[in-house]
Amino acid sequence: MRNFIRVEPTRDNRVPFAGWACDQVPKVRTVSPQAFAVPHHLFTGIPEPLLIGALVDGHRYVSPDEDELLGVFQPEREGTPGQALPELPDEAYPPDAVPLPTPDFAPLDDAPADDEDSDRSDRAAEHTGPYCTECDRPFKSERGRDAHRRQAHPEA
Repeated sequence: MRNFIRVEPTRDNRVPFAGWACDQVPKVRTVSPQAFAVPHHLFTGIPEPLLIGALVDGHRYVSPDEDELLGVFQPEREGTPGQALPELPDEAYPPDAVPLPTPDFAPLDDAPADDEDSDRSDRAAEHTGPYCTECDRPFKSERGRDAHRRQAHPEA
């Protein structure tokens, strides 16, 4: 189990983050000139403004406070698990969203079931190698056929 979370604060937050790290008992250590190894139990105590935009274990940290600071509007989510989603008005779709054209070809009918003999004759026409004399199995080489004969038909 990993006991540390690697936090790389933004350039503007490095000095304030280092101040917070030095205030902890024991101090939070650095792992590179830009990153800190924060014990997992202290991570939840890091002030939110110090984490905004930071890399946490290689992933960008995003918080609700960041959206408020940037003025990003996030609508309330509606719906209950297991129920259908509400219908969207036509204005929700972009102007270039058009229905796909219907294909101008008919779907293929199911192919009729062929007999095994006709399938074998088709393969026989394509196959140029040797066959087993006991079971008519095709092989790419005589060596493969002979090995098959010794293993599958030892009585022959």
